[in-house]
Amino acid sequence: MENNYKILLVDDEADILEFLSYNLKRAGYNVFTANNGKDAIKLAKQYVPHLIILDVMMPEMDGIETCEEIRKQSTLNKTVVAFLTARSEDYSQIAGFDAGADDYITKPIKPKVLISRVAALLKRFGVSAETEEASESNIIKLGNLEIDREKYTVINNGVELSLPRKEFSLLLLLISRPEKVFTREEIYTAIWGDTIVVGDRTIDVHIRKLREKIGEEYIRTVKGVGYKFVE
Repeated sequence: MENNYKILLVDDEADILEFLSYNLKRAGYNVFTANNGKDAIKLAKQYVPHLIILDVMMPEMDGIETCEEIRKQSTLNKTVVAFLTARSEDYSQIAGFDAGADDYITKPIKPKVLISRVAALLKRFGVSAETEEASESNIIKLGNLEIDREKYTVINNGVELSLPRKEFSLLLLLISRPEKVFTREEIYTAIWGDTIVVGDRTIDVHIRKLREKIGEEYIRTVKGVGYKFVE
């Protein structure tokens, strides 16, 4: 059964590309493939996929560099990026999230698990943290920040910021109820979903990147509990 979701697979190993492509096409997805980072960026610009599954270890331009370039493209702001790699070291996962990745999948992976993870990621495609509490308007103004939920943009002191999808969704969640302390469990569920397993430091990495872009004063840590947005 076909659907309208487009998935770009990027890996320099032909057998892995064939395995992923076969199973995802069989599940009804529209699949495109690339065996290096440069071709991946070209295809991503051309087709604007809903999901990119990206290997980390590739020659010339590795997955981290490729993800960083993808996140610079405004047309790909809503594209979900998941790293698929045999590397499970903590530093590699942190580097991936720093580059703007949404999820991290370790290979080898069974077909049924792959399809389940892909379905969970695509289910959350778009701005997952939108809530009625945030605002009925698409434009939200708090302090020096101006957030446009429809255009997926954030302006700080007149300067437009480039926020990856997960950072934008995290910001929307926090500003939906200023001064409310969101627990780590609430954040995990709202941003990554119950079916997606992420590392303990994932939230911390995304909060740090947000603070670097919008300013330290907006997001406060409540030790042992979680985070809150302060106007």
